Amino acid sequence: MKNALIGLVTNSAKQRKNQLVSAIQPARYLKGLDKQQVGRGKTILITGASSGLGEGMARLFAKLGYNLAICARRAERLEALQAELAAQYPDIRIEYRVLDVSDYDAIFEVFDAFVADFGHIDRVVVNAGIGDSRRIGKGRFDTNRKTVEINFISALAQCEAAMTIFRAQNDGHLVVISSMSAMRGLPKHLTAYGASKAGLAHLAEGIRADMLLTKLPIQVSTIYPGYVRTEINENAKPLPFEVDAETGTKAIVAAIEAGVDEACVPSLPWSIVGQAMKHLPLQVVNRVS
Repeated sequence: MKNALIGLVTNSAKQRKNQLVSAIQPARYLKGLDKQQVGRGKTILITGASSGLGEGMARLFAKLGYNLAICARRAERLEALQAELAAQYPDIRIEYRVLDVSDYDAIFEVFDAFVADFGHIDRVVVNAGIGDSRRIGKGRFDTNRKTVEINFISALAQCEAAMTIFRAQNDGHLVVISSMSAMRGLPKHLTAYGASKAGLAHLAEGIRADMLLTKLPIQVSTIYPGYVRTEINENAKPLPFEVDAETGTKAIVAAIEAGVDEACVPSLPWSIVGQAMKHLPLQVVNRVS
C-alpha cells in the first residue's frame, strides 16, 4: 500500500513537471521525446490530416516514431504526405483513407478499417473542422449550419467511433482540437464557430467525467489553439498573438504528449488570455476577436 502510494505521487509529480516543460518550452520538450522515440510501436489516427494543423501534427508524430492512420477529403494530399513521410521515416507504418466527416457512417467505417489495419489504435486526434461562419441574422444560415455540423456533430461522430474502439481495447487517448474562440461568446464571424468549438470542449469534458466515474483507463485531452497561421486563414488580416504553423503545431503536440486534460496553446500568452477572457467584460473580450 505504501509503495503504491509513493509510486502514485512520484508519477503525478513527473506528469506535472512534463506538462510544465511542454507548456513553457515545447520545442525542447519534443526534442527529448524525439531522442526517446516515444511513439515506437504505437499508432495515432488523425482526421483532417491533409493540411493545416492536421498535416503538421502528422509530421511531428511521425518524427516521434508513431505509426500514422491519416484521413481527410483530399486523396492526392494524403498520398503525397504518406510518400514523403515514409521516405523520411522508413521504420514507421503509414496508412491513409479518404474521409469526408460530413458522412457520419463513413467515419465509423474508416475508423474500424484503421483498427483492422493496425490491430490497435493508441490515440485518436479529432481535428477535422472548418472556420467559415458568418454574423448571425445576415442571411447566412446555411454557412453557419454547415460550420456547426462539421465542428460539432461530425466531431461527436468521431468521438463516438474513437471511444467505441477504446472501450473495446480498454485503453486509449482521445484528443479533441477545440479553439480559444470557445472561451466566450464572440462577435462577427466567430459567433457560430466559437459556439461549435465550445460544444466540442464540453463534449470532451463530459467524456472525461464519464471515464473518471467508470474508472476506465482512457485519457481525454482538449486542446485550445490560439491564432495559428495556416492555409485555412493565410489571407486573413494579422491576428492578435498569432504564430506560424510550425510554432503552433509544436505547442499542440507537446501538450498532447504531456498528457494534459486541457491546454491553451501556445501556453504563453494564451493560458493567461484564456483566463482573462472568461472574466473580462464582453466589450474588452471583443478586442481579442
